[in-house]
Amino acid sequence: MGGPLRVPEDDRAFATRLARYCARHPVALERLTYGRTARAVTYRSDKSEGPTAGTETVDPLEFLARVLVHIPDKGHVTTRYYGWYANRPRGTRGKAATATADGPPAMVAAARLAPTEAARRWATLLQQIFEVDPLVCPSCHGAMRLVAFITQASVIDQILAHLRTRGAREAHAGPRSPPSTRAPASRSTTRAPRPFTHAPPVT
Repeated sequence: MGGPLRVPEDDRAFATRLARYCARHPVALERLTYGRTARAVTYRSDKSEGPTAGTETVDPLEFLARVLVHIPDKGHVTTRYYGWYANRPRGTRGKAATATADGPPAMVAAARLAPTEAARRWATLLQQIFEVDPLVCPSCHGAMRLVAFITQASVIDQILAHLRTRGAREAHAGPRSPPSTRAPASRSTTRAPRPFTHAPPVT
């Protein structure tokens, strides 16, 4: 094999022909004919002059051997880049771009917790999933604490039955009237004085 072929910078036509030659198939099927009677392969050239002009007839095995020469071995480099597109200049440009560009922040994986530690952090895990802190009172927004754990099945059934009954009652309840804006009348603990039926004695 010869050395690398250099393409002049101003010869665009030659560069186009070279690119087409590298991309094309080594055999044109429309110029290929197989004779079953003679058991021979005939290939017709598209050139009228030159070393590859004319027609050639060969044995099928010989034709396959010539075609296989154009198939590179596994791992064989068929395209080589020089100059601006070579591996070393590309790597240098990549390192310079990485050093100067403000890329996205590196992702830091969370530390893996032990099973016992994860079990103790149940409130944090629920807050990450439902975005609600289960240890904050929904009414006063104060911190709640665990008082006891209910493990008796009968007590749990009573609590669940009560919650279902209350939920069904609230769901079937009719619309409530808006709250009154009038202040409630205050009841006095003392009775109003009765009018005198007779004049008081004069002293």
